[in-house]
Amino acid sequence: MAAKQPPPLMKKHSQTDLVSRLKTRKILGVGGEDDDGEVHRSKISQVLGNEIKFTVREPLGLRLWQFVSAVLFSGIAIMALAFPDQLYDAVFDGAQVTSKTPIRLYGGALLSISLIMWNALYTAEKVIIRWTLLTEACYFAVQFLVVTATLAETGLVSMGILLLLASRLLFVAISIYYYYQVGRKPKKV
Repeated sequence: MAAKQPPPLMKKHSQTDLVSRLKTRKILGVGGEDDDGEVHRSKISQVLGNEIKFTVREPLGLRLWQFVSAVLFSGIAIMALAFPDQLYDAVFDGAQVTSKTPIRLYGGALLSISLIMWNALYTAEKVIIRWTLLTEACYFAVQFLVVTATLAETGLVSMGILLLLASRLLFVAISIYYYYQVGRKPKKV
């Protein structure tokens, strides 16, 4: 006797079978709202969480301020390293430099800080951005105090020094503003 051929198997297409898909999603626990009111499209997003929660909501103008700061730090650092006499003359209006070494060391320190500023410009991590803004604010505050003390000692008042002091106060205010803005808790959407 000849063996009877079994009927061809019918494949079930779960992509098109709506009831099957709903049952599978219900078993996996996907598709419904969780405690936070979020609807997860896959088990992976449910386990890992929604990455939108972790993105930094950047205040308007933050990246521009970081760029301006990095350029400012780099420019003054290069000027202090290459042309210490001219930098001192620009700030203290005609006073003579006794030694170029401290000004060049200042330029080296600024160059190091500027490298940190350039790297912070390309990061999205909130902690790194905040630390660089705090570093910047501290630097400008210390520079303001040092220049003010030097001004009190020497008695040299020039337009360059007054402009420097005013700009440092402005830069401290801007850096602290962005420091607090980046550190704010995001509003629940």
